[in-house]
Amino acid sequence: MEKTTEQESLYTDLENQSVISLLSYINTEDQTVALAVQKTIPQIALLVDAAVERMKNGGRLFYIGAGTSGRLGILDASECPPTFGVAFNTVVGIIAGGDSAIRKAVENAEDNTQQAWHDVQKYNINSSDILVGLAASGTTPYVIGGLKMAQQHGILTACIVCNSQSPVAQVANIPIEVVVGPEFVTGSTRMKAGTAQKLVLNMLSTAVMIKLGKVKGNRMVDMQLTNNKLVQRGTLMIMNETGLNEEKAQKLLNLHGSVRKAVEAFLATLH
Repeated sequence: MEKTTEQESLYTDLENQSVISLLSYINTEDQTVALAVQKTIPQIALLVDAAVERMKNGGRLFYIGAGTSGRLGILDASECPPTFGVAFNTVVGIIAGGDSAIRKAVENAEDNTQQAWHDVQKYNINSSDILVGLAASGTTPYVIGGLKMAQQHGILTACIVCNSQSPVAQVANIPIEVVVGPEFVTGSTRMKAGTAQKLVLNMLSTAVMIKLGKVKGNRMVDMQLTNNKLVQRGTLMIMNETGLNEEKAQKLLNLHGSVRKAVEAFLATLH
């Protein structure tokens, strides 16, 4: 299999370039990523629809990956509860090598074809869930093994990869192949490939949560009020929805704990 992610960079003699040149070249390459993602929107839509269908019936969304890909999955999963008010086990990110691998690479963790299935079994994964494999190269054994076992147990699988016709895509019911081409630093998939995966994950989780009713208009009405900034944002949302002044809106927010519940409680008093 030819990996475009491993092809020679279009740039060379990097150590002798000026800082402005280096940054300009990186930026030029980054601008191609969104266009590559755009080509995969139909596949992303299939994944969103499938995830929404399952999650409306209590299913969960799982991400598995190694290295940068694994970290990106954990990042996306960890941001769903505070942003959309869902339970912490609604979207689950798992990295090869365990949580310690988030900060420090764990040697050979991605080469174990059995470990991903052991990792997801800790969450009692079942056929109502969906498993998404994240692998820039599309060849990560950890991800291939996990998706293959999931399919054998009747679990819908998907993947986000950056090479076409990869082994990972072959064991994904819904493959998303964002082909971004050679990296600026040859083989450094933390760059364009990682950016592509982050963009797709943003699209996936945000669209899923909107379709699950976690956004009203364009506002995060179920967000967790974990700091003063978010309390102020929530208060302003309530003021805009109800016409209340700041003091009354914040009191209502403190009483009910979320923008949605506060607004619903206020509207109930009008009837």
